[in-house]
Amino acid sequence: MIRPEATGYGTVYFVDEMLKVKKESFKDKIVSISGSGNVAQFATEKVLDLGGKVVTLSDSQGYIYDKDGIDRDKLAYVMDLKNNKRGRIKEYADKYGVEFFAGKRPWEVKVDVALPSATQNEIDINDAKTLISNGVMAVGEGANMPSSNDAVDAFLEAGVMFGPAKAANAGGVATSGLEMSQNSLRLSWTREEVDARLLGIMQGIFKQSYDAAKKYGFEGNYVMGANIAGFVKVADAMVAQGVI
Repeated sequence: MIRPEATGYGTVYFVDEMLKVKKESFKDKIVSISGSGNVAQFATEKVLDLGGKVVTLSDSQGYIYDKDGIDRDKLAYVMDLKNNKRGRIKEYADKYGVEFFAGKRPWEVKVDVALPSATQNEIDINDAKTLISNGVMAVGEGANMPSSNDAVDAFLEAGVMFGPAKAANAGGVATSGLEMSQNSLRLSWTREEVDARLLGIMQGIFKQSYDAAKKYGFEGNYVMGANIAGFVKVADAMVAQGVI
Protein backbone atom coordinates (compact mmCIF):
# COMPACT_ATOMS: atom_id res chain seq x y z
CA MET A 1 0.00 0.00 0.00
CA ILE A 2 1.03 3.63 -0.36
CA ARG A 3 -0.95 5.19 2.47
CA PRO A 4 1.85 7.52 3.65
CA GLU A 5 2.18 8.89 0.12
CA ALA A 6 -1.52 9.08 -0.67
CA THR A 7 -2.44 12.54 0.59
CA GLY A 8 0.57 14.23 -0.98
CA TYR A 9 0.11 12.39 -4.25
CA GLY A 10 -3.64 13.04 -4.25
CA THR A 11 -3.29 16.78 -3.83
CA VAL A 12 -0.79 17.00 -6.68
CA TYR A 13 -3.06 14.90 -8.90
CA PHE A 14 -6.00 17.23 -8.20
CA VAL A 15 -3.95 20.36 -8.94
CA ASP A 16 -2.64 18.75 -12.12
CA GLU A 17 -6.23 18.33 -13.30
CA MET A 18 -6.93 22.02 -12.56
CA LEU A 19 -3.87 22.98 -14.58
CA LYS A 20 -4.97 20.81 -17.50
CA VAL A 21 -8.22 22.79 -17.76
CA LYS A 22 -6.07 25.83 -18.52
CA LYS A 23 -3.90 23.76 -20.90
CA GLU A 24 -1.08 23.89 -18.36
CA SER A 25 0.85 21.25 -16.41
CA PHE A 26 3.38 20.95 -13.61
CA LYS A 27 6.23 20.84 -16.13
CA ASP A 28 8.70 23.65 -15.33
CA LYS A 29 6.39 25.14 -12.69
CA ILE A 30 7.92 26.58 -9.52
CA VAL A 31 6.16 25.14 -6.47
CA SER A 32 6.07 26.16 -2.82
CA ILE A 33 5.20 23.45 -0.29
CA SER A 34 4.79 23.92 3.45
CA GLY A 35 5.54 21.24 6.00
CA SER A 36 8.22 18.58 5.76
CA GLY A 37 6.40 15.46 7.00
CA ASN A 38 4.87 12.66 4.97
CA VAL A 39 2.39 14.80 3.02
CA ALA A 40 4.97 17.43 2.06
CA GLN A 41 7.62 14.84 1.26
CA PHE A 42 5.45 12.86 -1.11
CA ALA A 43 3.86 15.93 -2.66
CA THR A 44 7.42 16.98 -3.47
CA GLU A 45 8.13 13.56 -4.98
CA LYS A 46 5.06 13.66 -7.19
CA VAL A 47 5.77 17.24 -8.34
CA LEU A 48 9.22 16.02 -9.39
CA ASP A 49 7.60 13.10 -11.23
CA LEU A 50 5.48 15.61 -13.18
CA GLY A 51 8.38 17.89 -14.07
CA GLY A 52 7.95 20.69 -11.53
CA LYS A 53 10.48 22.27 -9.17
CA VAL A 54 9.81 22.52 -5.42
CA VAL A 55 11.72 25.37 -3.78
CA THR A 56 10.41 25.43 -0.19
CA LEU A 57 9.71 23.16 2.76
CA SER A 58 9.04 24.18 6.34
CA ASP A 59 8.48 23.16 9.93
CA SER A 60 7.40 24.96 13.09
CA GLN A 61 10.69 26.89 13.23
CA GLY A 62 10.59 28.39 9.74
CA TYR A 63 11.12 27.55 6.09
CA ILE A 64 13.95 26.88 3.68
CA TYR A 65 14.18 28.40 0.20
CA ASP A 66 16.23 26.45 -2.33
CA LYS A 67 16.15 28.36 -5.60
CA ASP A 68 17.79 25.45 -7.44
CA GLY A 69 14.99 23.11 -6.36
CA ILE A 70 14.72 20.14 -4.03
CA ASP A 71 15.88 17.28 -6.23
CA ARG A 72 15.58 13.57 -5.43
CA ASP A 73 18.85 13.37 -3.53
CA LYS A 74 17.90 16.37 -1.41
CA LEU A 75 14.43 14.91 -0.85
CA ALA A 76 16.03 11.66 0.35
CA TYR A 77 18.01 13.73 2.84
CA VAL A 78 14.79 15.42 4.06
CA MET A 79 13.08 12.05 4.49
CA ASP A 80 15.97 10.71 6.55
CA LEU A 81 16.23 13.95 8.52
CA LYS A 82 12.55 14.05 9.40
CA ASN A 83 11.50 10.41 9.53
CA ASN A 84 14.56 8.88 11.16
CA LYS A 85 16.63 11.58 12.84
CA ARG A 86 13.68 13.77 13.87
CA GLY A 87 15.73 16.82 12.89
CA ARG A 88 14.74 20.35 11.99
CA ILE A 89 14.41 21.71 8.46
CA LYS A 90 17.08 24.32 9.24
CA GLU A 91 19.59 21.49 9.02
CA TYR A 92 18.76 21.27 5.30
CA ALA A 93 19.70 24.93 4.94
CA ASP A 94 22.96 24.35 6.78
CA LYS A 95 23.84 21.30 4.68
CA TYR A 96 23.04 22.75 1.27
CA GLY A 97 23.90 26.39 1.90
CA VAL A 98 20.42 27.75 1.18
CA GLU A 99 18.36 30.41 2.91
CA PHE A 100 16.41 29.68 6.10
CA PHE A 101 13.70 32.09 7.24
CA ALA A 102 13.15 31.63 10.96
CA GLY A 103 9.60 31.97 12.27
CA LYS A 104 8.10 32.50 8.81
CA ARG A 105 5.91 30.60 6.38
CA PRO A 106 6.85 30.06 2.73
CA TRP A 107 4.11 32.11 1.10
CA GLU A 108 6.27 35.17 0.38
CA VAL A 109 8.21 33.30 -2.32
CA LYS A 110 7.26 33.94 -5.96
CA VAL A 111 5.88 30.64 -7.29
CA ASP A 112 3.43 29.25 -9.84
CA VAL A 113 1.77 26.73 -7.50
CA ALA A 114 1.38 26.66 -3.72
CA LEU A 115 0.61 23.47 -1.79
CA PRO A 116 -0.10 24.21 1.90
CA SER A 117 0.54 20.84 3.54
CA ALA A 118 1.23 21.61 7.19
CA THR A 119 -1.58 22.87 9.40
CA GLN A 120 -4.94 24.62 9.62
CA ASN A 121 -5.14 28.34 8.75
CA GLU A 122 -1.50 28.57 7.71
CA ILE A 123 -2.44 30.85 4.81
CA ASP A 124 -4.17 34.00 6.04
CA ILE A 125 -5.49 36.91 3.99
CA ASN A 126 -2.11 38.65 3.92
CA ASP A 127 -0.38 35.48 2.73
CA ALA A 128 -3.04 35.08 0.05
CA LYS A 129 -2.56 38.66 -1.14
CA THR A 130 1.20 38.11 -1.32
CA LEU A 131 0.81 34.91 -3.34
CA ILE A 132 -1.66 36.62 -5.68
CA SER A 133 0.58 39.66 -6.21
CA ASN A 134 3.46 37.29 -6.96
CA GLY A 135 1.43 35.64 -9.72
CA VAL A 136 0.46 32.29 -8.22
CA MET A 137 -1.64 30.27 -10.68
CA ALA A 138 -2.97 27.50 -8.47
CA VAL A 139 -3.29 26.54 -4.81
CA GLY A 140 -4.01 22.99 -3.69
CA GLU A 141 -4.75 22.21 -0.05
CA GLY A 142 -2.79 19.24 1.27
CA ALA A 143 -3.81 19.72 4.90
CA ASN A 144 -7.12 20.15 6.70
CA MET A 145 -8.39 23.66 5.90
CA PRO A 146 -4.95 25.29 5.67
CA SER A 147 -6.39 28.47 4.12
CA SER A 148 -8.51 30.89 6.13
CA ASN A 149 -11.95 31.79 4.76
CA ASP A 150 -10.73 35.27 3.81
CA ALA A 151 -7.77 33.75 1.98
CA VAL A 152 -10.03 31.39 0.03
CA ASP A 153 -12.27 34.29 -0.97
CA ALA A 154 -9.24 36.28 -2.10
CA PHE A 155 -7.98 33.43 -4.27
CA LEU A 156 -11.37 32.95 -5.90
CA GLU A 157 -11.87 36.68 -6.51
CA ALA A 158 -8.43 36.88 -8.13
CA GLY A 159 -9.16 33.94 -10.43
CA VAL A 160 -6.56 31.68 -8.84
CA MET A 161 -7.32 28.00 -9.36
CA PHE A 162 -8.07 26.71 -5.86
CA GLY A 163 -8.36 23.06 -4.83
CA PRO A 164 -10.18 22.91 -1.46
CA ALA A 165 -9.12 20.38 1.15
CA LYS A 166 -12.42 18.50 1.02
CA ALA A 167 -11.54 17.50 -2.55
CA ALA A 168 -7.79 17.93 -3.05
CA ASN A 169 -6.94 16.39 0.33
CA ALA A 170 -8.98 13.23 -0.23
CA GLY A 171 -6.10 10.96 -1.21
CA GLY A 172 -5.48 9.52 2.25
CA VAL A 173 -9.12 8.59 2.83
CA ALA A 174 -9.39 7.22 -0.70
CA THR A 175 -6.39 4.96 -0.22
CA SER A 176 -7.70 3.77 3.14
CA GLY A 177 -10.81 2.70 1.22
CA LEU A 178 -8.64 0.84 -1.27
CA GLU A 179 -6.90 -0.89 1.61
CA MET A 180 -10.26 -1.99 3.04
CA SER A 181 -11.24 -3.33 -0.39
CA GLN A 182 -8.03 -5.33 -0.63
CA ASN A 183 -8.57 -6.80 2.81
CA SER A 184 -12.19 -7.67 2.08
CA LEU A 185 -11.40 -9.27 -1.26
CA ARG A 186 -8.17 -10.85 0.02
CA LEU A 187 -6.22 -9.24 -2.78
CA SER A 188 -2.76 -7.78 -2.86
CA TRP A 189 -2.19 -4.88 -5.26
CA THR A 190 1.24 -3.58 -6.10
CA ARG A 191 2.27 -0.06 -5.19
CA GLU A 192 1.92 0.90 -8.86
CA GLU A 193 -1.61 -0.54 -9.02
CA VAL A 194 -2.68 1.38 -5.94
CA ASP A 195 -1.15 4.58 -7.29
CA ALA A 196 -3.02 4.13 -10.57
CA ARG A 197 -6.28 3.60 -8.70
CA LEU A 198 -5.60 6.68 -6.56
CA LEU A 199 -5.00 8.73 -9.72
CA GLY A 200 -8.34 7.53 -11.10
CA ILE A 201 -10.12 8.42 -7.87
CA MET A 202 -8.64 11.93 -7.74
CA GLN A 203 -9.49 12.50 -11.39
CA GLY A 204 -13.04 11.40 -10.58
CA ILE A 205 -13.28 13.78 -7.62
CA PHE A 206 -11.98 16.59 -9.79
CA LYS A 207 -14.48 15.85 -12.56
CA GLN A 208 -17.39 15.79 -10.13
CA SER A 209 -16.29 19.13 -8.68
CA TYR A 210 -15.73 20.67 -12.09
CA ASP A 211 -19.00 19.39 -13.56
CA ALA A 212 -21.10 20.45 -10.57
CA ALA A 213 -19.63 23.95 -10.56
CA LYS A 214 -20.24 24.32 -14.29
CA LYS A 215 -23.77 22.92 -14.14
CA TYR A 216 -24.87 25.40 -11.49
CA GLY A 217 -23.18 28.47 -12.96
CA PHE A 218 -19.90 28.54 -11.02
CA GLU A 219 -17.47 27.16 -13.60
CA GLY A 220 -13.92 27.09 -12.28
CA ASN A 221 -14.98 27.45 -8.64
CA TYR A 222 -13.91 24.12 -7.18
CA VAL A 223 -14.99 25.11 -3.67
CA MET A 224 -18.56 25.52 -4.85
CA GLY A 225 -18.28 22.47 -7.09
CA ALA A 226 -17.02 20.23 -4.29
CA ASN A 227 -19.74 21.48 -1.95
CA ILE A 228 -22.50 20.89 -4.49
CA ALA A 229 -21.17 17.50 -5.59
CA GLY A 230 -20.91 16.36 -1.96
CA PHE A 231 -24.41 17.57 -1.13
CA VAL A 232 -25.92 15.89 -4.20
CA LYS A 233 -24.18 12.61 -3.41
CA VAL A 234 -25.55 12.56 0.14
CA ALA A 235 -29.02 13.62 -1.02
CA ASP A 236 -29.12 10.91 -3.68
CA ALA A 237 -28.08 8.29 -1.10
CA MET A 238 -30.80 9.44 1.29
CA VAL A 239 -33.41 9.21 -1.45
CA ALA A 240 -32.18 5.76 -2.49
CA GLN A 241 -32.40 4.55 1.10
CA GLY A 242 -35.91 6.01 1.55
CA VAL A 243 -34.79 8.45 4.23
CA ILE A 244 -36.50 11.31 2.36
